[in-house]
Amino acid sequence: MAAKFKVGDKVSWNSEAGRVSGTIIKAHTKDFDYKGYTHHATKNDPQYEIKSDKSDHIAAHKESALTKLNSV
Repeated sequence: MAAKFKVGDKVSWNSEAGRVSGTIIKAHTKDFDYKGYTHHATKNDPQYEIKSDKSDHIAAHKESALTKLNSV
């Protein structure tokens, strides 16, 4: 199964603060450590690092948590 998103895509996701948007900066297809936790990722179930549009915050999410935004 091909990845749904790629580096540079604009996406949104739900957070504790509400809906957030940002840009994918890295795609992971192997397990990786981030903020003290091991995030599990595979080629068929990748995870993405996304930089928030409104802050310098970097989040890591699975494809299922993300919605692609239309480019302007």
